[in-house]
Order: sequence, then structure tokens, then C-alpha cells
Amino acid sequence: MPADDRLVLDRPDDVAHAVRSLADGVPVAHGFGNIYALTGRADAVVRINALKGRPHDQTGSLTAPAGRVLSALDLSALPACVSPGLLADVVDAFRALGPFGFRGPAAAHVPPGLTALDGSVTTAQVIVPGDACPSQRFLAASSDAVGLLAISSANRSRHVTGQVDAPVHWRADALRAELAGGDLVLLEHGDEAAARARFPRHTTVSTTILAFHRAERVRGRVHLTLERHGSLAAQEVAQVLAALGLGVTAGPRAAVRLAPRSYDDGPGPTADRRASPGQAGSGPLVGHRGSHEVVDARRGCVQPPAPT
Repeated sequence: MPADDRLVLDRPDDVAHAVRSLADGVPVAHGFGNIYALTGRADAVVRINALKGRPHDQTGSLTAPAGRVLSALDLSALPACVSPGLLADVVDAFRALGPFGFRGPAAAHVPPGLTALDGSVTTAQVIVPGDACPSQRFLAASSDAVGLLAISSANRSRHVTGQVDAPVHWRADALRAELAGGDLVLLEHGDEAAARARFPRHTTVSTTILAFHRAERVRGRVHLTLERHGSLAAQEVAQVLAALGLGVTAGPRAAVRLAPRSYDDGPGPTADRRASPGQAGSGPLVGHRGSHEVVDARRGCVQPPAPT
């Protein structure tokens, strides 16, 4: 357990202090699922990027408490074969399991620093900690106080470390040491081992991300796109979607699963290894890009494949 002088997610007074700091513009590093994340006001993206050592203009992601995930997305701009009801079912299914990310057409009120173009579609990415995470109270109170919330992984950027990747932190002591001197508030998990045990299907890396705006048809079934192969294994994603009558296609950036951060003073966390890091498309339920039909969010459900 953390020392009494530290702020923890389980104490209402600590959460209230962190919310006030966030409302004043100070980023908050906090327990998020089984890892740590940096959350701030929607206009704090540049400040969060500077704290991490990222390019100041790098696009940020959004986070939201349970029940408000869809508010950042433009449901009217979804492909015709992805109804708002289906989208809600998918979001609810993955929220119930644990931390996860969703990308789709951005709502008009989402500011430019939190949107990215994919072809002609302006998209937003929403990262959630899972319904069972104690950070839901912090996110709900923060959202009530300031509206939209920006989020990023809690770590120094690879632009600073010089490494190919900069894995997210899952220990507060190491995060505190890495971001020492930064202007932020740290709101810790009350018990980090319990936080990891709460989500046994998830490894201690940034979330897996599923995209809705470029749905595809593979052998007659609508497939969503796996954009990042993170904490929830691709086969688990495929199984959840199959129960909803959907499939999943691995995008080019999801070919290799993210690897957890290791620390020099001890072994890594135990986690479900039923699907080890590797190729996202290794299982029978994961589709691959080929000569199947491609959905275009601007035109509806089906667009003929481009010539090869």
C-alpha cells in the first residue's frame, strides 16, 4: 500500500484534490485499468505532450467515464453497416472486460488537437479503463468539472528516450522517478497488484484499439479494424466480436503486439498469456486484408476493392 502522504484512487478526498488540480490545468497521472495514464483538460494536450517529451502538435486521445464514451463520436457519420446500437453493444462488451480503445468519426465539438484525419474522415480515439476500475470516479468527477478529457500513456516519449518504443508504466514509483520535476499530480492505485488482478485478460501495456469508421465485409460478415494490438489479445477481441456477429481485421500497425515494460528490481507482472505477443492475424477468427469488400464511411456499407 502507498504511504499516507500519497494520493490514491480509493480515497474520495484524494480524488477531489486531483479533480481540482485537473480543472486548474494540471495533468493528473493516475491508475487506469492495470497501468497508469496521464489525463488533463481537452486544452491540455500541448502541456501533456511537453511533459512526456512528445512533439507539441502530436494528436491526443480522449477518455471518458462509463456511459459517456460515445459522446466524442459522430454516430451519424458511421458506415451504414455499423449502426449506433451496434457500436454501443461493442463498446459495452469491451468496457465490461477492462481497459480498451475505440476510434471512429469525431463529433463536431471535439477540438482539432484531439482529432486525426484518416483519409477524408476526421476521427477521435477514446480510451477507457474498464468499468471495474476505481478511476471511473475520478473520470466522472473530472468530466463533470471540465467536459472533454484528454489522455495519454504515462511515460516519457520515445522521442526523449531514443528507444523504438516507450512502454507505459504500471508502477507508480517508477513513473514518479521518470517524470520527476514535471508539473503534475500523481493519483495512485490503492493496490497495484490488485489492479492487475482485476483485469486478468489484459497485459500491462497500452490498450488495444478497435476502429469503426473503416468497417469491411469478409465473406459476408462485417469486420471492424484492429488498429493497435495492446493489452487485450487479438484472439480475445475476435471472440468478443464473434459473439456479436462481427469479425475483426488486423490493420498494418497491429501486426505485432505491444510488449510490457520491465523493471530492473523485480519480475514483470503475472498476466494471462493465452495469446502471447506476436502476429495479430495468427488465429482463425482474425481477417486479413485482401480482395474483400471495403466499407467507406462517406458512402455507406460497401465499396468495391481498389485494383491491385
